[in-house]
Parts: sequence; C-alpha cells; structure tokens
Amino acid sequence: MRLWSIHPEYLDSRGLVALWREALLAQAVLRGRTKGYRRHPQLSRFRAESDPPAFIAAYLKAVHDEAAGRGYRFDAGRIASPGAAGRIRVTDGQIAFEWEHLMDKLADRAPELHGRWASVATPRPHPLFRIVEGGVADWERP
Repeated sequence: MRLWSIHPEYLDSRGLVALWREALLAQAVLRGRTKGYRRHPQLSRFRAESDPPAFIAAYLKAVHDEAAGRGYRFDAGRIASPGAAGRIRVTDGQIAFEWEHLMDKLADRAPELHGRWASVATPRPHPLFRIVEGGVADWERP
C-alpha cells in the first residue's frame, strides 16, 4: 500500500488507479470494515488524527478530483462522507523520499512523465498535507 504524500498530479495513469484502490482499502480499514491491512504503517498518520475516516475521505476526494480532471470515471459514491478534516503534517524529508521513489517508477514505466517532472525540485504535496521540516517518516519502510 502506498498512500502518496505528494500531489496525485505527478502520478502516471497506472499509479493514479493504484492509489485510488489503495486509498479505498485504507478507508475500509479505518472504518473497521476489513480485517486485512489493519497494522499497515502508513495508516498511522491517519489514525493519529481526531477523525481518521474523515481524513482518509478527504484524501480520497483529492485523488478523485485529479482523476476527474483527467477524464477518469472513479465512483465518488465510494468515498465516505468526509466531514471536517484539517491538514496532516508531512515532513520535507518524506516528500523528498517519495519523490525519488516515484521518479524511479516513472523512469521505468512512463519515461515521458519522468522527463516532464525531472526539473521539479520540490513537488507539491497532496492537498491534505502541509509540509514541515523533518526527515523520512518513522512509518516509512525505505
């Protein structure tokens, strides 16, 4: 499971579809509707918030918005009501780690996107996140 902290605009189509599916799975986990992936480390940042289901729903909404902007037909009805979610802190070290990871993936499976994003020094975060100083997150498995 990879719930990217970087903006979904940077993902290729394969990555965006995978993100949608994985975030839907995360939503099911955080709502107590599945037994799998309950201990997945990336979910800890959502669980640390006051209303984890609202935060993952807000995360999904931004993924849906990106997909809709590209002409995809992701079913917004699968997103639980987001409620009032704020923003989650993410470190600049985590963003840098994920950016390098994504660029490696794009080099292999979407060279045209890799070239398009190669000059980006600091990618934008997913709209749910606010960047703060720090290293790679404790929950990350480098």
